[in-house]
Amino acid sequence: MFESTCTTMATGSKSILILVENLPVPFDRRVWLEATTLHKAGYRVSIICPMGQYAKLHEVLDGISVYRYPLPSLGGIAGHLVEYAVALPVTFLLTWIVFFREGFDVVQSANPPDFFFLIGGLFKLLGKKFVFDHHDLVPETCETRWTGWKRAVTLGLSRLAERATFRTADRVIATNESYREIALTRGNVAPDHVVVVRSGPRLDRFRAVPPGPEPRNGQPYLVGYLGVMGPHDGLDYLLRAAAHIVHDLRRTDVHFVIIGGGDLYAELVAMNRALGLEPYVRFTGRIPDEELIAVLEPADLCVAPDPKDPLNDLSTMNKIIEYMAMAKPIVAFDLREARVSAGDTAVYARCNDAVEFGDRIVELLAQPEQRHGMGVRGRQRFEEMLAWEHQEGALLRLYRELLG
Repeated sequence: MFESTCTTMATGSKSILILVENLPVPFDRRVWLEATTLHKAGYRVSIICPMGQYAKLHEVLDGISVYRYPLPSLGGIAGHLVEYAVALPVTFLLTWIVFFREGFDVVQSANPPDFFFLIGGLFKLLGKKFVFDHHDLVPETCETRWTGWKRAVTLGLSRLAERATFRTADRVIATNESYREIALTRGNVAPDHVVVVRSGPRLDRFRAVPPGPEPRNGQPYLVGYLGVMGPHDGLDYLLRAAAHIVHDLRRTDVHFVIIGGGDLYAELVAMNRALGLEPYVRFTGRIPDEELIAVLEPADLCVAPDPKDPLNDLSTMNKIIEYMAMAKPIVAFDLREARVSAGDTAVYARCNDAVEFGDRIVELLAQPEQRHGMGVRGRQRFEEMLAWEHQEGALLRLYRELLG
């Protein structure tokens, strides 16, 4: 059963309901940062999201009321259809529960997918506002993930949903300037209705901790990866780059640690075994912040192997910002938004070339002074531009203008 609403919430303040489908909260760090920022500013905040690894259907965390529901995670188009067929009606039902129990003045939806405009549009008829928090380019995702008739159907439907979402939204939150440009051009959103709020951790998230036991596995160099293991994240490129380093260059002095999980985790572990990399590549799975910091603290460099495609080229990779927060030099493919985020704190390989990616890793490992300087500049760039504390103002201005 749902727990009673927290009695410590401010009465009479404006209320915001955030809808999320693809990740649970507070695991979805961006949504949780937005929610906590809004709550601290005096807004009452509720969230509807999948359960994920959490046990409670409803709980109040840091004054934020979180409603969750079980949601299957299945592969393929059929699996996505089942997932969405569950998520939309359940979210709609929970929205009415929140409406009558707690009330809200704004519905904010985070994508993917782009179908929550149906809920936002309905409640606009009741005098509420609708804000679209644009996390991902769904049409570009469909364009790169599918082929043939699947690509044609999903691309067409996703473009329709995206246009409807932009048209319905009173305000749009873009994660970077590339997404803002899409809102202006493809979505025909008025320039003063689109605000850029980048994703980045708080300044104090990555506190220094002692390194974990034997993080290098007895080898002189450590290369780290932190992130998701999905179709667009390029872990297959990283494993092929590691195979090039180990087998072609005969560099058995480099250890790779891969932190995170995702749909392709089991497939990537099998690929690692097939490439004969088990002595040199360690998968940790998802681990707590303190543990992952201990694992990455001694890393000589970190990698962002996201390949160039229509989605990745225009998207900001959270892992890059997190590496900079930890003062780590970076090797990445030469993507547009990767350069915007990292600048000269990364070296860039020719896009989608695993061999050159491996070569850039080896070259940077041979330059300790360069690595140190890149790490220092990255941390400085994070502190001065990219930390969440620099993004909060834009988010709060948007809501002040929207709600008065």
